Amino acid sequence: MSTDTEVPCYKKSALEFKSSSFSAPVLVIHTTELKQIKHQLKEKLAQAPEFFKNSPLVLDLKCCNENGKSLDLEALIKFLHAENLLPIGISEASEEQQSIAIKFHIPIHTVRGAHPDTNKLNSNNIPDNKTGKINTQAINTLENKLISQPVRSGQRIYAKGDLTILSHVSAGAEIMAEGNIHVYGALRGKALAGVQGDTQSRIFCSVLQAELVSIAGHYKTSEDLDKLDLHQATQIYLQDQALIINNL
Repeated sequence: MSTDTEVPCYKKSALEFKSSSFSAPVLVIHTTELKQIKHQLKEKLAQAPEFFKNSPLVLDLKCCNENGKSLDLEALIKFLHAENLLPIGISEASEEQQSIAIKFHIPIHTVRGAHPDTNKLNSNNIPDNKTGKINTQAINTLENKLISQPVRSGQRIYAKGDLTILSHVSAGAEIMAEGNIHVYGALRGKALAGVQGDTQSRIFCSVLQAELVSIAGHYKTSEDLDKLDLHQATQIYLQDQALIINNL
């Protein structure tokens, strides 16, 4: 008897769904003037062409939709594709814009990701009414990460808290952290701290030879860094929305 119609029995599962954290740049659109958007975006891309090449991107349309005018979203998406940018999500979109996004197979983000606000109390940090003390057992601890080996070219490392590298970071590597980044060797790859919007995050390294450094979305490329006179341990931080790089 033929068994061609029988469902095969596999011992091991071929796939699974998992919950994970994924970081992607968010492009916040402030205007509906497509010509202005194209001009300024080309300037941004020219500053770090390899960093943005084939980069995933989430479009945030809240600001441009508040002025009551209509953005030519289809033309914007086609322009982004032409510039080797890959939109993977859209947030704060109108119903018409959502339809256009679906047409290009771009998922709709119905909840806008909020950046952490260090000036607000977390619900777990509210003092007890009776004692006035914070319930420390309810506070979620940060997931700090320690790497003792060199970070090789092509490697990508992400930490939900602080990230500490006890060795060097090679060119072509990428390290990211929601908190601070500490590199006790040479930093030659890309380092992005405060990737969820924490403007108080900092980057520390023994030798700064990076391709790109970024804090909460504010970045400088190797072209900017090569102009600096850095011969010792360095710290990088934000001050008045400007990226400051100083010797320690």
